[in-house]
Amino acid sequence: MEASVILPILKKKLAFLSGGKDRRSGLILTIPLCLEQTNMDELSVTLDYLLSIPSEKCKARGFTVIVDGRKSQWNVVKTVVLMLQNVVPAEVSLVCVVKPDEFWDKKVTHFCFWKEKDRLGFEVILVSANKLTRYIEPCQLTEDFGGSLTYDHMDWLNKRLVFEKFTKESTSLLDELALINNGSDKGNEQEKERSVDLNFLPSVDPETVLQTGHELLSELQQRRFNGSDGGVSWSPMDDELLAQPQVMKLLDSLREQYTRYQEVCRQRSKRTQLEEIQQKVMQVVNWLEGPGSEQLRAQWGIGDSIRASQALQQKHEEIESQHSEWFAVYVELNQQIAALLNAGDEEDLVELKSLQQQLSDVCYRQASQLEFRQNLLQAALEFHGVAQDLSQQLDGLLGMLCVDVAPADGASIQQTLKLLEEKLKSVDVGLQGLREKGQGLLDQISNQASWAYGKDVTIENKENVDHIQGVMEDMQLRKQRCEDMVDVRRLKMLQMVQLFKCEEDASQAVEWLSELLDALLKTHIRLGDDAQETKVLLEKHRKFVDVAQSTYDYGRQLLQATVVLCQSLRCTSRSSGDTLPRLNRVWKQFTVASEERVHRLEMAIAFHSNAEKILQDCPEEPEAINDEEQFEEIEAVGKSLLDRLTVPVVYPDGTEQYFGSPSDMASTAEHIRDRMKLVSLKRQQLRHPEMVTAES
Repeated sequence: MEASVILPILKKKLAFLSGGKDRRSGLILTIPLCLEQTNMDELSVTLDYLLSIPSEKCKARGFTVIVDGRKSQWNVVKTVVLMLQNVVPAEVSLVCVVKPDEFWDKKVTHFCFWKEKDRLGFEVILVSANKLTRYIEPCQLTEDFGGSLTYDHMDWLNKRLVFEKFTKESTSLLDELALINNGSDKGNEQEKERSVDLNFLPSVDPETVLQTGHELLSELQQRRFNGSDGGVSWSPMDDELLAQPQVMKLLDSLREQYTRYQEVCRQRSKRTQLEEIQQKVMQVVNWLEGPGSEQLRAQWGIGDSIRASQALQQKHEEIESQHSEWFAVYVELNQQIAALLNAGDEEDLVELKSLQQQLSDVCYRQASQLEFRQNLLQAALEFHGVAQDLSQQLDGLLGMLCVDVAPADGASIQQTLKLLEEKLKSVDVGLQGLREKGQGLLDQISNQASWAYGKDVTIENKENVDHIQGVMEDMQLRKQRCEDMVDVRRLKMLQMVQLFKCEEDASQAVEWLSELLDALLKTHIRLGDDAQETKVLLEKHRKFVDVAQSTYDYGRQLLQATVVLCQSLRCTSRSSGDTLPRLNRVWKQFTVASEERVHRLEMAIAFHSNAEKILQDCPEEPEAINDEEQFEEIEAVGKSLLDRLTVPVVYPDGTEQYFGSPSDMASTAEHIRDRMKLVSLKRQQLRHPEMVTAES
């Protein structure tokens, strides 16, 4: 039975021999059942064919049959197991039925295979796929059962078909070659000639059959010595071990008969071979020097863009493809001539060498021209590619320059300026690369005349040269324009950086002035314990006011600078609508608070100075001390000062703010009241000195 006869059945993979073996070295026969109903007749035919492959020695070791019932019904599995009793009862030693998880539990109880062992002639076990390794090594199981053994059913079937086809064809070919060779050895020259003519061509090509046999033998030997992924040497099936000597024997017989057959053919073809070679050589030479050269002469341009260069390259590839066919003929002819030179007669050597030299000169010259043209087109494609990239870079740079700059802050301007500089640098690098590519292409064009077959290519080359130089000059002009625009944009962006810096510094000046105001209200609250200390505090306050005045002036100068920059940049200053009002508002608040602070300090100085004069003992000026108006003035100033301490600072916008905390004000007021009490006591002493004497 041949595989080609039952090929549709074998393709269904109803059963297969994977090459794996059980622990008894018996082959593993796998029957993968599917959801569809299995045709038992086809399965029986498949098993008959598979069991006809192993040798009797291999069959004697018995088979382990794996019935994969995970996708089938129980009745089908049972039928298949019972069928094995009739198909291969003697060869089966163990049947492993792979069951699905918890699907047959109830039905299995109706049929126990282990009770039927004596009747079946072999042992049947029900096992899950993950427990199959208890009976068979994982390296002998296919991947369907969690093993590492690789099995390709179609690959095995194809090789089986090749083996059977080779065996059939080689046997038939051996008979035909033997008939041809034996016929050529018999009878006289006339009978010999007639015998050879009648049987000269075999029904199949001997070279094809030999090649098929060598490939088959190589595949069988390779599979024998290749190791598996796990490093364990793969053990071939018996059919492959048996096929190797059969193939080798057939190949040896074929080579022997084919050698004799070739000698017969060689003798017959020797008379015409030299003439055929000469004819083919002239065909190659005439085409290369005629149509082939004309094709190259017609191709002189390099294109004006990437697409044009690619189109020329495609056209050149078509020309190369046509030349390749003739070059293949040249290689074949050269090999034939070399063979004849090695085994030819002396009278043919001169003519053969002349043909070989002529053919080689023409082919090498034409190949050099093709290579030169290909290199030229490749250089042109690279040149246009660099030109296109540079053009895109210039377009991107120009687009960036044409967009108005509206950054949010100075940092974004610096980042944009950095990006602009990087793009300009990239353009410089691209232009330098374009010049290098262009110069290289010009150098290649200048050498084009060396293979022009005398044709004047000056006009064509001038067009190419003008195009290359024009592209480079155009890119240079575009780059120069972009550089000029970059200079203008750089100046504008630097002015914008300065503008943002002025605005930031002006805002900082407002913050500083606000901090000074806050410090004035919260920390500048003492009025001094005496006139001298109060004067010192007044002097410090004036210096403090000078600092605030400088801060305000600095902010005003910065805002004036922003106005100038905005006028230069033709944009609206954000400071004129935000920072300037805030600066003026804080300065007015500071001015009001500062004036209030000055008034309080001046009143405190007047109060302490007059009080100190009264409290000091000055006998030389008794009339001054006894002046009642002076006491009243001190009392009035003290009360006014106490009243002023309780009054908040009223800003121009109507808001109010107190100096310090209530406790600070209370402490200052308490000190003034104590001083007023001392003055009042002094006043009483001066009015009634006798009271003081009595108390003493």
